[in-house]
Amino acid sequence: MTTPVTSPIQSHLASTYVRLRNDATTELLPVDETFWERISSGKLGSFHHEYLVTMHSFKADWPMWEMHPNGDEVVCLLSGSVAFVIDEGGTYKNVPLDKPGDYVLVPKGAWHTAKANVETAMLFITAGEGTEHRPV
Repeated sequence: MTTPVTSPIQSHLASTYVRLRNDATTELLPVDETFWERISSGKLGSFHHEYLVTMHSFKADWPMWEMHPNGDEVVCLLSGSVAFVIDEGGTYKNVPLDKPGDYVLVPKGAWHTAKANVETAMLFITAGEGTEHRPV
């Protein structure tokens, strides 16, 4: 059940993600070890015409590609450095993100992954409905 936001709420994206609903409201989604299983199984809804705002930290290449068939994704570097790789129909475009605030707009339906060798934190605004994964 969603509680309407009637006053400012402070949280952290490492522990609470944000659903941007299609009616311009938000929902806070606490993150625990079951979060990704719950979202993948549909227990958190379909995310139809909605976005998920998350933050992830990593220090190695992603072990998978991902693709969002129902909308574009905004990926913003918060710290570190990463080579963001987008598969453009078999041609791979490397997008270097080196300074905090650098971002890439990933087109709807484009497979993408990230390569990093330093501790990196990124902000993701994802049209998550129907997201697919494949091994690198």
